[in-house]
Amino acid sequence: MDSISDPKLFAVAAAFSLVGLAFVSTKLASFVKALLDLYVFSGIPLKKFGAGNGAWAVITGATDGIGKEFARQLANKKFNVLLVSRTLSKLETVAAEITTESGMEVKVFTMDFAKGDPQDFARLGDLIQTLNVGVLVNNVGTNHDFPTPFAEEADQVIDNIIQVNVKGAMSMTKLVLPQMLEKKNGLILNLGSFAGLVATPYLSVYSAGKAFLSTWSQAIGTELRPQGILVEHVNTYFVVSAMSKIRKPTALIPLAKPYVASVLAKIGLPCGADVPFTSTPYPTHGLVNWVINNVFSKTFWVNKNDSIQRSIRKRALRKREREAAAAHKTN
Repeated sequence: MDSISDPKLFAVAAAFSLVGLAFVSTKLASFVKALLDLYVFSGIPLKKFGAGNGAWAVITGATDGIGKEFARQLANKKFNVLLVSRTLSKLETVAAEITTESGMEVKVFTMDFAKGDPQDFARLGDLIQTLNVGVLVNNVGTNHDFPTPFAEEADQVIDNIIQVNVKGAMSMTKLVLPQMLEKKNGLILNLGSFAGLVATPYLSVYSAGKAFLSTWSQAIGTELRPQGILVEHVNTYFVVSAMSKIRKPTALIPLAKPYVASVLAKIGLPCGADVPFTSTPYPTHGLVNWVINNVFSKTFWVNKNDSIQRSIRKRALRKREREAAAAHKTN
């Protein structure tokens, strides 16, 4: 007796076929949605958050790379901008450039997020309360010098990553929330990383900090959405910057200008991400995010990261050995 003539076997085969069809259909629908988000749909207009109406954007880590580009593009979209970073001379240079280019008002505030000085945050809070803040960009960040096993990592490096990447974002958000809650409007962008999407051995503290940023954004995003405040965790692969130590753009690694433009154009759209209050707006990043979510297992991707970081570590150690040898010869 074959399966076609056996009603029970036929029913089981049909059920499995339906499950398979539903699974494939769901995957296909999510992929099509990602493509539409990335290439067709527009995000929430920045006017909703006060662009052109006297609102301010506060950007941390604003003198280089992504942070500087956020400040420039938000000013060009008619936000006044408050630049927060460590070096006054760089802040003044960027402020002058933005004022000349956009005609918008620019203020600067110097602080070292690695110190986590409560007095710095108190003084910054006093300044922020005099401004109508519509947007906060939590961009400031730091990383391991190069891939290092946790057991060998310096305590100061660990402390700096937690202080800057985790506590810095929370402290800044606390400063802007009172007025955003009062007016029931605001946008908080938390700059994340694929290192938080997939655990990254040898960058363990940075990876864990970015994973925290993802789950924290989901939690406070749920809390604040009824109050009219949008929290968005911006998932990011590599971007050409001093922090990434990458100098040449590729299809997967954009310059800061097109990357930031994609973020601001896709506010509120997941773009390949599959967790709440998260967006992966740069097109190739969004496609890779979708693949990570839907192809192979998390174990596969963690092991892939392990292999990549081991290779980077070997190259970094060989470079240090060459530099040490050259310095020894010079001496």
